[in-house]
Amino acid sequence: MSCHQRSASLPSSPDSTESKVEVEMQALKGCISSPLVTIDTMRDGLRRLGDIYGCIEEVMSLPSNQVGLSLPWQRKMVEEELDRSLVLVDLCNAMQDYLAELKMSLQELQLALKRGQEAAVQFKIESFVRLAKKAQKPFKKITARKTTAEGCRMVRLLAEAREMAVSLLESASRLLLKQIEVTNRSGWFLVSQRLQKRRVVCEEARLQTLERSVADIESGIESLFRRLIQSRVSLLNILSS
Repeated sequence: MSCHQRSASLPSSPDSTESKVEVEMQALKGCISSPLVTIDTMRDGLRRLGDIYGCIEEVMSLPSNQVGLSLPWQRKMVEEELDRSLVLVDLCNAMQDYLAELKMSLQELQLALKRGQEAAVQFKIESFVRLAKKAQKPFKKITARKTTAEGCRMVRLLAEAREMAVSLLESASRLLLKQIEVTNRSGWFLVSQRLQKRRVVCEEARLQTLERSVADIESGIESLFRRLIQSRVSLLNILSS
């Protein structure tokens, strides 16, 4: 879904537009809950959710919604949702930091592999797996805080998008860790036994695949993060107008 592609043909009815956003979110939920989900699915899911945030932002910018969100009884819910969204902002920042560390660790591992530094390879493999597991920690600190926002449909859409974003990030992180652990069990331990040239080439290919996976998730998070910040700015502008 691309809001920029559809913005010229947005329906005149805010209710119709909001309903389409809800349909898009349900479709995304179905897509990412599939047992066949992959890193590519997660990357595309993060980007699609970013587009959903963009569409919500466009709906919020409609004059009728700006007036509604500024009303005292809705304003309080908007402010509460802004506070909750800070958790998502922090989570995106943490994930970006972890992914940057993972990429650097992967590059160091590949370099040690090429140089035939057996002890260094084993050490870096263990460090890499520990780092991947460390990326799971932020999710343990997040408590599920469902928001119904009765009577304020726009805030409810924002709350649902936020909750989906947290779920997507956690699923993407777990999927990446699973790929790392499977790769570790299936091949890396052989490297420490004997650094044969053919084996090194094989392991380099595995590491390059992992590096692409990390980059894909990183790209999806960056896309979502930009949309999230834009959404927060729009809400703050509405509240200050």
